[in-house]
Parts: sequence; structure tokens; C-alpha cells
Amino acid sequence: MGFKTSDPSSAIGYFLEKCGGCAVIDGGLATELEANGADLNDPLWSAKCLVNSPDLIKKVHLDYLEAGANIIISASYQGTIQGFEAKGFSKEESESLLRKSVEIACEARDAFQKRDSEVSCNDGKSRNLDKQHLVLVAASVGSYGAYLADGSEYSGDYGKSVTVETLKDFHRRRVQVLAESGADLIAFETIPNKIEAQAYAELLEEEDINIPAWFSFNSKDGVNVVSGDSLTECALISDSSKKVMAVGINCTPPRFIHNLVLSIKKVTDKPILIYPNSGETYDADKKEWVDG
Repeated sequence: MGFKTSDPSSAIGYFLEKCGGCAVIDGGLATELEANGADLNDPLWSAKCLVNSPDLIKKVHLDYLEAGANIIISASYQGTIQGFEAKGFSKEESESLLRKSVEIACEARDAFQKRDSEVSCNDGKSRNLDKQHLVLVAASVGSYGAYLADGSEYSGDYGKSVTVETLKDFHRRRVQVLAESGADLIAFETIPNKIEAQAYAELLEEEDINIPAWFSFNSKDGVNVVSGDSLTECALISDSSKKVMAVGINCTPPRFIHNLVLSIKKVTDKPILIYPNSGETYDADKKEWVDG
């Protein structure tokens, strides 16, 4: 669709208007990859499939589009340059894999919209912008804790040695690559603490990222983000950034969503994202989801 703009709020407002006031985000990518036979027992998690089964990623994207998704999220959540390098890839190869995550999603969108258009033509229906199934591709950025793969993405505890500058240095090149990959927006997902939200906000400004971003946080108590930091303070960071066009909650038990949304609405008028988990709880020791 193309979303490079100096005014993210107007761009997302237009998109939401054309979607009827709200848009549908896809579901768990890793869940569906595993359901289709992928083995994700790897530090790269779903990003492993960028290496050995990219066609499976495309299939899952297409399945979500067929189910009605307006936004599909790339398989780059666990994809970091540092993580790929640890698996033996060069810096250039690592950056190429990040781009590939977005390219696959864009290919899926193009294939879906072409098929959608052909079906409509065969039915004798004319298509216009108001009737098209609009789709955005979001480039996923997982937290520093996701890269560590030690459960800290679910606790937000990075230790005292990790600073805003540490986090900016870690994410900088990855964000640069994804911003120029052809994605419509960047999704900073499962943000576990205030310090990482601040790092992202500063990074967006320092690099003058020219596609919109969204910030989504996770919570385990229905009040704060998982680190114990105030959700409203995290949402205020999102609200203060002109680069951030929406803020919300993901990877959080459904029973907490209502109160968390009310808390966010107290401090921002930006669109709110909601994509909770299935109700299970992540066991960092077993590295698996268990009944909540």
C-alpha cells in the first residue's frame, strides 16, 4: 500500500476509515507454522523458517489473509542481526534475511490481492478502493529479551547494566534495515519495560524512520507491563512520539485486556491495538506455553 509519510496519524486514520473503523491483525505466526509442521525449537524461533522453509511462512500469511486479516506481521520478531550471526551468518546475510521476512509478507499480500481481484472480475464485479480487501505489512521487531531467549521478554528484567543506549545500539541496524525493506509500518512488539519503549522512541527520531510505528506492551497482572513499570507511563512515551501511530497490548491473557485498554485510553487518543494470547502462560524454564 505504501505508507512513507511525515504524518503517521493521518495515514493510519485513512487506512482505518477504509477498513470500516477497525482493522484485523493476523494471529500467532509461530503457532500456525508449528501447526503446519515446522520445528521451532531453536533460538531463532519462527525466524528459523526464513532459512529453511520460507514458502511455509508465505502459506501462513496467505491463510491469515483468507481468514480476513488486514495487517500481516513479518517473521522477524526473533530475527536479529546478532542472533543470525550467532548461527554462522555474515552481517550481510543477516540483513538479507531481515529483508526477506518483509519480502515474503509482501509477496503473500500481492498474491492474495491478485487472486481477490481475479475472483471479483470473474464474478462480474468492479473493484474500487472502498471495496478492496486492504492489507498492510508490518515489520516485526521483538524485544532485547526475545533475543536473549532467557524469559526476560516476559519479565522485563534486563539487569542494571542494560541502558537506553545499550538497547538503541542493539536495535539500530535492524530497525534501519526493516524500515527500508518495503514494509508499510514497523511493529515493536511485546515491549516488556519502560526503558525499551524509551529506546525505541529515541531510535525512531535519531534515524528519522519514515514509516509509521506501533508500540505494543505485555502485562501479567492487568495493571502494569511485565517488568512492573507503569503501563500508563509506557503509553505516554508512545503518545509523545510523532513516529508512533498506535499503541496497545499483545501477548497478554485476554482477561486483562479490558482494564489495560481503559488505562491506555486515559493518556492517548491514538488508535489502540489488541492482540492477546490464547490465555496460556509462558514457562521460561520449560520454554513452552502452559495452561494459565
